[in-house]
Parts: sequence; structure tokens; C-alpha cells
Amino acid sequence: MYGATTSSEAAGVVAGDDTDDALYRKISRRIIPFLFICYVVSFLDRINIGFAQLQMKQDLGFSDAMYGLGAAVFYIGYVLFEVPSNLLLAKYGARKTFVRIMLLWGAASVAMGWVQTPTQFYALRFALGVFEAGFFPGIVLYLTYWYPPLRRASVLAYFFAGVAVAGVLGGLVSGWIMRDMADVLGMKGWQWMFIIEGSPALVLAVIACYWLDDTPANASWLNGSEKARVAANLGQTAGAPDAHGKGKAAAWFRNPRLYVFAFIYFAVTCGALTLSFWMPIMIRDFGVGDVVQVSLYSVIPNAIGALGVLVIARMADRNARHRSFFAACTIGGAIALAALTTHPSSLAVALALLSVATTLIFSALPIFWAMPTAMLPPAARAGGIALISSVGITSGIVAPWVIGQIKTATGSMDNALYILSGLLAAGAVVLLAGVRNAQEKA
Repeated sequence: MYGATTSSEAAGVVAGDDTDDALYRKISRRIIPFLFICYVVSFLDRINIGFAQLQMKQDLGFSDAMYGLGAAVFYIGYVLFEVPSNLLLAKYGARKTFVRIMLLWGAASVAMGWVQTPTQFYALRFALGVFEAGFFPGIVLYLTYWYPPLRRASVLAYFFAGVAVAGVLGGLVSGWIMRDMADVLGMKGWQWMFIIEGSPALVLAVIACYWLDDTPANASWLNGSEKARVAANLGQTAGAPDAHGKGKAAAWFRNPRLYVFAFIYFAVTCGALTLSFWMPIMIRDFGVGDVVQVSLYSVIPNAIGALGVLVIARMADRNARHRSFFAACTIGGAIALAALTTHPSSLAVALALLSVATTLIFSALPIFWAMPTAMLPPAARAGGIALISSVGITSGIVAPWVIGQIKTATGSMDNALYILSGLLAAGAVVLLAGVRNAQEKA
């Protein structure tokens, strides 16, 4: 089994330690809102084809299978370049890495507005995956420079709540753009959606040049004692994050249990990505015909999910039982997805089930990341986090394509939801059997 955190790293990291709460509130006020906005924009640019398909497929003659392949192609580029990107962040710093990522993904997102053929669609989706690769694992790595293990799930929860917020914004904004911007300057509504929603990334890249600090040691807004306290909580010497244990890093990449984490992440992201990409179509299949109404109804499960993620992740940190909370969330989410196959006659019941599934599945994600970041030695974190993420996120290649094929062949998502429910339950079982809480002895 994985062992516990080192004694030096465990010191002073108990969530709710009053001596550190003020310090971490100060850190969070500085770095979390900006990174949160960036992540919301990144995820919106990733999933807005879920709304675009309501018009785009008809205008361009794309089938469900073609759409599913286009959604999957993004993750091919993402997987291939995730580890190199995170290693570059460790070498050159978060500021340069995040600026590069946001400039390139913003340009690719805007260019989606001029897609006309399947080849162009696949090529730009692949490019978007390449350019955005490393952004989320980069955030996970970056936060390990600032926060000790028992504060990470609560902090990461903001970013997974950001996934739900992106769904809310997509629901509120995307439908309006596609309806009311249609035929402006001779362009379709879905074209304007890509252009308008892709542009903020370019602005955020410029702001990042001046706002982000690579490490606590570089932060002029922290005084010397604050920097020393952050370093002590991480078990480091001040100004030297991730400076020890380099000789052992390569051994961790040969450790099969690293790939246990990757499978667990694969299982939960299959469920999360299904909700992100296919929720508009699921709501339409509940009997909602108008594109704006579909968008507005999608706000309900996403808004509830955003609040639920923050509450549940904080509870997991305070109880220091990430494994148990993760298992409860994934099993509960599996049950909610399976219940959708009963085709509830009431729209309210269907939206309630979607809300439960969204809340529990997305809550499992920050709770998951609190475990490998606590257990990986500092020198292995850049590559280890990216490796878990890149292997696990192959779900983005598999899930959209498989679901697209199933829906094209059967006209229903029922079989896909059964498969996803079983996979989520399997992830919970594997975690309970193969991973201990970081605070338990091996």
C-alpha cells in the first residue's frame, strides 16, 4: 500500500489549524480567484461543443458518431502533451507555462468559429488538446507549492466547482449567443459562440504575466516569516520547493500503484465528461425542444453541483478520510446515472437525478487529487501528477466516442449509462482495496 506523508510534511498541516488559517486565506485570496477564472474559461472552451452541436451538427451535416469522435480527438492531443507540459512548468515556472497555454488555446478556440468540414473540426479539436495540455495538472502541481496535503482537497474543490460553473455559464450564455447572434455579419450562432467564448483566454494570458508568482519564495506579497511558515508546512527549506528526493523520482514511475491511481481517475472522469459533453442532449431527450430552454435547464444540475463540490471536499479534508468520501461519491453517482435509464416521466425528477450525479461525481475529483499529491515524493510530483492525469484522461478519448457510437446505433444512452455506472463502482472498489488514507500507516 501507499504509505503516509513524511513527518515533516505532516507537521502543521491539520486542516483548521488556527495559526495557519489567516496565512492560507491570504494565499487563497491572491492566487485562487484568478486561477479559478482561467480554469472556468478553459473548461468552457473544452465543452462548449456540447451546446454547439445543437446547431452545428445540422448545419455541417455531422452525425452523433462524428461529434463523439471530435470530442475524443481533443484528448488525444491532451494526453500526448500533458507530461511534457508539466515537466516544462517544473523547469521554467508556472507564469511562463500558463501564459503559453492560454495564448495558444485561446487562438484555437476562436478558430473553431470557422470550421466547415469534419477534417477541420478534428484538426482544431486536436490542436486545442495539444495547447491546453498541462493546464489542469499544472494547477495541481502549482498548488502543491503553496498548500499542505490536508488543505488540498478544499482548494482543488474550487476548480472542480469551476467545471460546474462553466456548465452554468455555458447554459446561460451559449444558448443566448447561438439564438440571438445568429446571422450577425452573416455568421451562424454557433460560430459566434466559439469566437466570443474563446477570446477571454487571450486576455487572461496577458494578466497572468503580471499576477502569478512561480513559488511562495518569489511572492513579494508574503513576508519572510510567512514564506518560512509555508515552507515548514510543506517540509521544505524556504525557497526550495520540490528540491529533494530526485534520485527516487524515476522509481515512482515504475511503481504499478501509480497506474492504480490512473485507473481510478479514468473511471471518475468518464462519468464527469459524460455529464459535461452530453448533458444538453440528455435534457433535450427529456422532452425539452428549445435550444435556450435546454441551456437554461442545464444550469440547475451544474449550479447545485458547484455548491455541493465545495461542501463535500471541505468535509473530506476536515475528517481526513479522503478514501471513504471518494468511494461514497462515486458509488452514489453511479446509482444516480443508472436511475436515469428508467426514463422518469417528470422533468423535475430527471433534473434531480442529474443534479445528484453531477454533485457526487464532480465532488469525487478534488477528493481524489488530495491522495496522490500527498503520497508522491516532491521530486516525482511534476511527472507523477501529469502521468496520472494523462493516463486517466484517456477517458476523454474513450467515453465520447463510445457514447457517440452507442447513441448512433441504438438511439439511446441507456447502455452507455449502465457501463459508466459499473465503471464508477469499479473505481471505488479499486481505491478501497488498493489505496490507504495518507494519514494511515502502510
